[in-house]
Amino acid sequence: MKLTVIGCGYLGAVHAACMAELGHDVLGMDTDADKVALLDSGAAPFHEPGLDELLARHTKTGRLRFTTSYQEAAAFGDLHFVGVGTPLQADGQSYDLSHLFTAVRELAAHLHHAAVVAVKSTVPVGTAHRVRGLVHATAPVGTLVQVAWNPEFLREGHAVGDTLRAERLVLGFESSGSRAETVLRQCFVDLIEAGTPAVVTDLATAELVKSAANAFLATKISFINAMAEVCEATGADVYRLAHALGHDSRIGWGALRPGLGFGGGCLPKDIRGFRSRAAELLGAERGLAFLDEVGAINIRRRERTVELVREQCDGALAGKRITVWGASFTPGTDDIRDSPALAVAQSLHELGARVTVTDPRALDKVRKDCPELACADDAVAAAEGADLLLHLTEWPQFADVDPARFTAQAACPVLIDGRGTLDAERWRAAGWIVRALGRP
Repeated sequence: MKLTVIGCGYLGAVHAACMAELGHDVLGMDTDADKVALLDSGAAPFHEPGLDELLARHTKTGRLRFTTSYQEAAAFGDLHFVGVGTPLQADGQSYDLSHLFTAVRELAAHLHHAAVVAVKSTVPVGTAHRVRGLVHATAPVGTLVQVAWNPEFLREGHAVGDTLRAERLVLGFESSGSRAETVLRQCFVDLIEAGTPAVVTDLATAELVKSAANAFLATKISFINAMAEVCEATGADVYRLAHALGHDSRIGWGALRPGLGFGGGCLPKDIRGFRSRAAELLGAERGLAFLDEVGAINIRRRERTVELVREQCDGALAGKRITVWGASFTPGTDDIRDSPALAVAQSLHELGARVTVTDPRALDKVRKDCPELACADDAVAAAEGADLLLHLTEWPQFADVDPARFTAQAACPVLIDGRGTLDAERWRAAGWIVRALGRP
């Protein structure tokens, strides 16, 4: 198939490269000329494992190209994926859909033949009907352009695999058996034949799936972190508790990971946007009121980590040398949006500590966005002379470090493991004091 991807940020660039990998001819479109030039050279403007290889391979063969022209994109394909960003508005609660509506309007204005516009952006429920009305009113061929909804479920650091080996495809249409359904099924035929379930539904349900999934994941993470608060008060071990709960098939292991909590550009944004949209719908706001506490628990984990540092420093942080392992919000990415690790690091800096941050991928962004923090490229060297070491992003490189290498070089060998993924016994055997959230 010949298809386009409108908006080549994190979602769009990954989707475009993966669609080329599935054998389609793909034209990515973005208004940022510098981004387009970089992508067209076969490189991504952000780190995502496996993405640069796909970009290099398919731009070299010509199967994948990028442009800044809506007109060129409209003429190129019969299927147009829209994956532009939908950040929160200035109120920090509701979605800003201006980029989405601009992209749809500009694309539709050049659609002179029957086509399908499939939106992947995360939106509040009800947006699909507005998009459909905008497309039909703007496109020269009117209702010959059909609108579909195809939400994404990517995890940063795993996005290529999550696209090429998706757990499910959600396909939303105005009516079952439509031309849009035929086109989307053809696009994803390799995935469907490989066993990926295709969940076909109406537009409103397809819109809700992404928000509901993120709300549930956030709730599960915050639940186990609420249990960590109980464990800290009772002397119980939240990691053993999570292990026991995970054996229950009704609960399962997924997302049942205690620690510093979630961050990034999706979960925090989506639970606020979901809650805000529910408040706009008569009778629905009470059903999602619990999401306020989900968010509050998440923030309390960051505050508790700062408190734990203060306890270990006898309440005096001024002048203390603190090393933070981790800056990205999750391993496998250089994304520092709403990073719990950086939130803690900045709080400690504001309390007078001398904070040094190290991360395998995100330091360039830290240097740009957080110039008040010192940065170090080497994790071991960064911890030498430190009064306290914080492990806040669970990169595998940190787990591989032998603590005995630098115990003697630390001013005070104290580790606070905010993710609970380091081998505490190994560190203690090397002479370190080890503390962790929710653990005695």
